[in-house]
Amino acid sequence: MPTNTYNTDILVIGWGLAGLVAASEALAAGKRVVIVDQEPRTNLGGQAWWSFGGLFFVDSPEQRRMGIRDSLDLARQDWFATAGFDRDEDAWPKRWAEAYLHFAHAEKRSWLREKGVGFFPVVGWAERGGYTALGPGNSVPRFHITWGTGPGLVAPFQADVETAEAQGRVTILPRHRISSLTVTNGTVVGAEGEVLAPSSAARGFASSREVVGSFAITAAATVVSAGGIGGNHELVRKSWPSRLGTAPEKMITGVPAYVDGSMLSTSEVAGANLINTDRMWHYVEGIENFNPVWPQHGIRILPGPSSLWLDATGKRLPVPLFPGFDTLGTLAHLRTTGHDHSWFVLSKKIIEKEFTLSGSEQNPDLTGKDISLLLKSRLGKGAAAPVQAFMDNGADFVVRDTLDELISGMRALPGGDALDAATVRAELEARDRELDNDFTKDAQVAMLRAARSYRGDRLVRTAVPHRITDPTAGPLIAVKLHVLTRKSLGGIETDLESRALSANGEPIPGLYAAGESSGFGGGGVHGYRALEGTFVGGCLFSGRSAGRSMAAAV
Repeated sequence: MPTNTYNTDILVIGWGLAGLVAASEALAAGKRVVIVDQEPRTNLGGQAWWSFGGLFFVDSPEQRRMGIRDSLDLARQDWFATAGFDRDEDAWPKRWAEAYLHFAHAEKRSWLREKGVGFFPVVGWAERGGYTALGPGNSVPRFHITWGTGPGLVAPFQADVETAEAQGRVTILPRHRISSLTVTNGTVVGAEGEVLAPSSAARGFASSREVVGSFAITAAATVVSAGGIGGNHELVRKSWPSRLGTAPEKMITGVPAYVDGSMLSTSEVAGANLINTDRMWHYVEGIENFNPVWPQHGIRILPGPSSLWLDATGKRLPVPLFPGFDTLGTLAHLRTTGHDHSWFVLSKKIIEKEFTLSGSEQNPDLTGKDISLLLKSRLGKGAAAPVQAFMDNGADFVVRDTLDELISGMRALPGGDALDAATVRAELEARDRELDNDFTKDAQVAMLRAARSYRGDRLVRTAVPHRITDPTAGPLIAVKLHVLTRKSLGGIETDLESRALSANGEPIPGLYAAGESSGFGGGGVHGYRALEGTFVGGCLFSGRSAGRSMAAAV
């Protein structure tokens, strides 16, 4: 088979957001760039294209307009309390965390605004914590939704790359799979791999692995920005930490199958140090997609805080494991129950106000920048169209008029025989009795009332507290929830210039890493837990660092 050869200043492996940002920065500095990816060109933008586009800012104009008083000190308190850094190898991740906080407080928003990126005016409150001030979670709302969601965030960097491509300054090579990094006298000088057969597969769909050729690329600097392991359940289970219990027998997948972790092992062979590989971020509000794109395709519910959360037996989850409060705390608790699923129980009134589905394709109003559709879907009556589609077609949704009928419907789903009807009834009726007074001992009910003091929650995120069993709020709805694989929180250890480090802590000449491949910076900028809005943000920051550092070094 023929071997195609290329020579360039900078080689970018992986065309997700981090790779596109790194390429954009290098091109702005006048460097020649080659971008390779194993998928067809339809996948340009990678995982970020599918994302909701949430971004973490500190003391932004949007926050101030919503009456939120944020500060760098408060954000630092929240980040480090959430991350729980406690290892020797957290030295660089901690430095990355500090640098990222300054970026989110200062330059990040203005840099994106200069590139034409805008933001939805209502700031969301993700990962609310519910512990003490020094516990995990966001003390204030910081989740800024990109106007245009993931595609809107990818667009300016894709435009930079495609403009340079038309000018002959960048070469984009789809269907090129890296098999090894080329190392000469301890320096990474490029990469080699296989050319895969052309594919007409649409974005996210599986493509063939038929090999039709080979290639070799010589580069003065190479950046690995090929994502994590979320599409590879075998690797997820292998890396699953004991602190989260045993890995579920059944999981659904929140990223395309090409997120397979292959470049992590390839980088390790070339000398890169992988750290914190047992740290990962998986959601517990996953639902099976009735119209799947990739195998075992799952969608995450971005829940408001009102749904009653029950384990597989019908027992309510303990304080403060309410919807949207502590993702990994909830995951760890649910892994102790002996079941791979849990339940939301709610009313039609709650789903209309509070349910949003993660992903660009599940939010046509925000993704399409359609103001009239946004007003209708977010402020009008009835569930948003994508949510209604899942209510009508989703295998995990049960919609009934009475509690007896609801419980019967829940028990009819796979695994539903674990549900104890008397427990479900007792939990729901006890919760509803707490609504008779303006005061309560139920922490979730108290939190709901407090949440509505924030204008953003009152407008689009938190329903007026009410009895779930109130017929006027119905029908009743139950949603079966699965563990949804998503992000690697560890990866290639890097310094603040995004240079990949060896096991002895020295930079590997010629090798850089960015995005999820680098644990979003340093080999794990989030520590054990994330504050949300920090994944695509980490791709932006680490990709920018890598692009600028490579350009300066070449």
